[in-house]
Amino acid sequence: MNTISRQDVLDRLRAQVAAGRPIVGAGAGTGLSAKCAEAGGVDLLILYNSGRYRMAGRGSLAGLLPYGDANAIVQDMAREVLPVVRDTPVLAGVCGTDPFRRMDLFLDELKAMGFAGVQNFPTVGLYDGTFRVNLEETGMGYGLEVDMVRAAHERDLLTAPYVFDPQQAADMAAAGADVLVPHVGLTTKGSIGAGTAMTLDQAAAAVQEMHDAAKRVNPEILVLCHGGPIAEPEDARHVLEHTTGVVGFFGASSIERLPTERAITEQTRAFKALATG
Repeated sequence: MNTISRQDVLDRLRAQVAAGRPIVGAGAGTGLSAKCAEAGGVDLLILYNSGRYRMAGRGSLAGLLPYGDANAIVQDMAREVLPVVRDTPVLAGVCGTDPFRRMDLFLDELKAMGFAGVQNFPTVGLYDGTFRVNLEETGMGYGLEVDMVRAAHERDLLTAPYVFDPQQAADMAAAGADVLVPHVGLTTKGSIGAGTAMTLDQAAAAVQEMHDAAKRVNPEILVLCHGGPIAEPEDARHVLEHTTGVVGFFGASSIERLPTERAITEQTRAFKALATG
């Protein structure tokens, strides 16, 4: 596929909004996932290490633990996914806190590979408590992810960062984020989904707060919703109906893990239900 320019992607996304259709982004852990999501009409595809772990049957938070080099995994996944995607912009999940990379050079590499943009994942935004405080104190904080997004914006890459509170939303908007993805926690449901999450109404309120904070900085920013109890299309509909200005949904587990679990399980059951002669 030919790399799609940032402006072309934004024009496409804004045309979806103008037509009253939601923007839908999807995480892809395999080439087949990417092909199927594209066939379904997805607007953005995102590759990050959790996609590989998720489709290997591990929980998405494996992407935040020391099981592999997150940025190297994304480059490896690109070899599988980028050649099979026809016309959908593909974003790279970038670990912006990686202390073993020159982030400016790494972003240049990703652009040369054919990525249209970036998202900040793995993200320290999913950590809290004393451990999160210690990460911030020892030079591995969320601010590095904001810096990464700013550097990507300067390179004319589309930026679609995760944010976890209104201050982060404002910071990412100021850094040049094009698409903001308020993250309300690990996705629930399915065999390896989270069991602890806020309610849908709490999620809608949190997304709205982050939306409002970002819009005060950049009225043109596009805001989606993601995570926690927003696992199925009806969940996303609830959040979209109970927020103002939120224009779509980003799904990872919701779009590739949950449907895969259901489809393979039910197909197997159907074969097992056959009668033999």
